[in-house]
Amino acid sequence: MGIFRTVIGIVAIIAAVISLIKVGKIDLKKLSGKIYFYCTLITSLTALGLSSIKGVNPGHIVALLIVVLICVSYFLHVKKQGNNRSRFIENFFLSFSLFLSMIPTVNETLTRVPVGHPIATGPTDPLIGKTLLLLLILFVVGSVLQFRKQNKINKLKKVAI
Repeated sequence: MGIFRTVIGIVAIIAAVISLIKVGKIDLKKLSGKIYFYCTLITSLTALGLSSIKGVNPGHIVALLIVVLICVSYFLHVKKQGNNRSRFIENFFLSFSLFLSMIPTVNETLTRVPVGHPIATGPTDPLIGKTLLLLLILFVVGSVLQFRKQNKINKLKKVAI
C-alpha cells in the first residue's frame, strides 16, 4: 500500500507542477489539474489508513485538511462557474493543498534517499527546515502571482460584459 500511495502521490505532484508551469495555476479544467485532484484525493485518503494503530497523528490531520481543500476547490470549480471571486479561493486552496502535500514528501524523501545514506537525519534536520522554508516562500510568491493574474482576468471579464 505504501509504494502504491507513493507512486500516486508523485504523479499528483508532477501533474500540479506541469499545470503550474503551463497555466500558472492548478486548473481543474485541464488534464493535469484533474490528475492532480484525483491522485491527491487517493493519496490523502489512503494516508488515513496508514499507521492508524497508533491513533490519529499529525499526518492524518494534514491528509484530512488536504481532502477538505481539494474538495472545496472542486465544488467551487463545478458550482461557481466563471471568473469571479470563487476562483481566488479555488486557486489558493489547490496551491495550499500542494504545499501541504510537500511537507511529508520532503521529509520522507530527504530522510530516505539515497538508501543507506540519507541526506537528512530526521524531521528536525536543518536541511528539511530550509527546504520547507523555500517551499513556503515559493507558495506565498506563487499565490500572490495567481491572485494578481486572476484579478486581471476578472477585471477584463467585467469590462467585456
